[in-house]
Amino acid sequence: MSVHKDLIQHAANQNKEYQNFLQLDQQRESFIEEAIQLCKEGKPFTTDKINDVTKKINNIKLRFIPERKIVTTDMVREYVSRKA
Repeated sequence: MSVHKDLIQHAANQNKEYQNFLQLDQQRESFIEEAIQLCKEGKPFTTDKINDVTKKINNIKLRFIPERKIVTTDMVREYVSRKA
């Protein structure tokens, strides 16, 4: 019975980590959109908030979550210029 309880606990922990990932991923996307909008408007922006969340995502130890890239201001500018 101990193995069964261990498996249940493991699954619960993985689910908790996955829910955390979903929340952080949504937050990261929101910060990216914010940086893109500021860039489009010619206003100053940083990628600090994006990368803080990215680091938290990359520390989640679930095999099926791909590692997220660190975003630079040049990457945002390039994206905006391609979409213009």
